[in-house]
Amino acid sequence: MDSFTRNYSIILGVIVVLVLGFWIKSSWQPRVWELNNLLEADSTLADYPYQFRVRSFENGLAILSTPRNQSFPAYLFLQVIHPELAGKDQGDPAMVAAQQELIKHQKGAQTLILGQPDVERVDWELDVKWLSDHGVHASANP
Repeated sequence: MDSFTRNYSIILGVIVVLVLGFWIKSSWQPRVWELNNLLEADSTLADYPYQFRVRSFENGLAILSTPRNQSFPAYLFLQVIHPELAGKDQGDPAMVAAQQELIKHQKGAQTLILGQPDVERVDWELDVKWLSDHGVHASANP
């Protein structure tokens, strides 16, 4: 092997190891996994059609996924998990009941996570992937 090929191989190997190390470091989040296990273990939350998930946890701030935000209102999400609500007005009693159920589960997830001693705050992030997987186009930016 000539010196150029040897040096090129070494440099390429170092780059691959660095990229692999960075990827492992960025995806290694055992506390996020623990918090998600806590959410999954809650029977009330586990029975709901949408599973709230911790996306990240850093410096006491937990980012949780949500199926709604200012740019994607709850009634649009609710028509996905409850097809019988499709076309109903936001003020329809069934829609109001479904919104209250969503609020109850979202607050339950928030309370469960905030109950952890190392969690100081919860913020929400629209779950664009879940919505997309269910045939709904939504933007994460409000």
